[in-house]
Amino acid sequence: MESHPVFISLTDYFLQVFLSVNTQGTTFLGITLLVLLFLTFTISGAEVALFSLNKKDVNMLKTKQHSAAKRIVALLEEPKEVYASLLIAGTLINICIVILANFLINELISFGKISVLVEVLIKVIVIAFVLVFVGKIFPKVWATQNNLRFAYGSCAIVGGLHFLLSGISKRIVKLADRIGKGAGANKTDAMSMKELDQAIDIKTDEEASPEEKNIMKGIVKFGNISVKQIMRSRLDVSGIDYSSSFGDVIKRVEELHYSRLPVYKESLDEVVGIINTKDLIPYLDEADSYDWHTLMRQPYFVPELKLIEDLLKDFQQKHIHFAVVVDEFGGTSGIVTMEDILEEVIGEIKDEFDEEESNNYKVDDNNYIFEGKIMIHDMCRIMKLPMDTFDKIRGESESLAGLILEVAGEFPTADWVIPCGDFEFGIMQVENNRIQLVKVTIKPTSD
Repeated sequence: MESHPVFISLTDYFLQVFLSVNTQGTTFLGITLLVLLFLTFTISGAEVALFSLNKKDVNMLKTKQHSAAKRIVALLEEPKEVYASLLIAGTLINICIVILANFLINELISFGKISVLVEVLIKVIVIAFVLVFVGKIFPKVWATQNNLRFAYGSCAIVGGLHFLLSGISKRIVKLADRIGKGAGANKTDAMSMKELDQAIDIKTDEEASPEEKNIMKGIVKFGNISVKQIMRSRLDVSGIDYSSSFGDVIKRVEELHYSRLPVYKESLDEVVGIINTKDLIPYLDEADSYDWHTLMRQPYFVPELKLIEDLLKDFQQKHIHFAVVVDEFGGTSGIVTMEDILEEVIGEIKDEFDEEESNNYKVDDNNYIFEGKIMIHDMCRIMKLPMDTFDKIRGESESLAGLILEVAGEFPTADWVIPCGDFEFGIMQVENNRIQLVKVTIKPTSD
């Protein structure tokens, strides 16, 4: 059967030559078409599956030793290039599908005396339906509902395609970035957060108080904050020794004025329970020998990288207000409370036992005094800087003291001045190998 002159092409010529030599050619091309459909299905689904993984999913994958998990993490380290590779591969494969489908339709179906327009319309409808349903709708819906599972199943194919096309995709990404910069589209995610803050200030200028604006800003940033960023570090955690007598426990509670205290054996690395001080009230008249351990509640442990958004849900579901934060080795790195979470939204909460004086304050527009233990994101918030200002140099540090150690490369002494890009860190006070007080100076920019 001869193709209609409208569809005669160089590709058809070579395919016809191949089929004249190989009687199994049609079968082979049919199998090839199925393979290509599978590839376009995988590519379309992978676009959704890979790039819909949230921070929590990625952190979970980083902890797994499975080769697929490692492959997914590696792909997400260069998302633009991978996405470009998927687009290139998808386009090329779809073109091949159209050509093969057209030829196979001509080989398998006789259109007789049907007009050219009707023949073209039938082919377009059939091919378009297959491509749209198999190559777009079905895989994307499936990947949306099972993104992690789909990512696991497709990462090998995606990795192979990216390996083959990485050279081209990297050049395309560079060109796109260059064009984007020229068009003013070089804003980072961190900058968009800053813009959101500015938008809140501008748009709500006449409608909201400063306190309400700060609450809105806190809500915007809420989903990206980890437990490690807001926790009270281990050095500042007070607890009760398991071996303490009931009288000592009461004295400890009166000294600290905390509503909840961790109970530990030997050290804070072995927290065995939580004491809620209100549980002690009915037993205040008991003798010193009273077994107060029966009043302990089960501790709730959370990893440092857990998002406070998820922790808040846990607190609500479990009806608790206190969690012990553990590091990657299982040791206690700090504690986090419901109050700590709420402060990220509504600002600092003070009660009658909080100290009125703080060592963190603004001297002038370019100079600030901070405690070494202050979290970096809190420091940036006070100085009205983007939250990612120190991300490239902070390493794994979350506190100002840790940042200084990263920059200095050694433990500083008092009166040291450590330059850091547009900033200077002046060490004001060091005690017991702890950086207590730091003066942070914003260097004036020269226009």
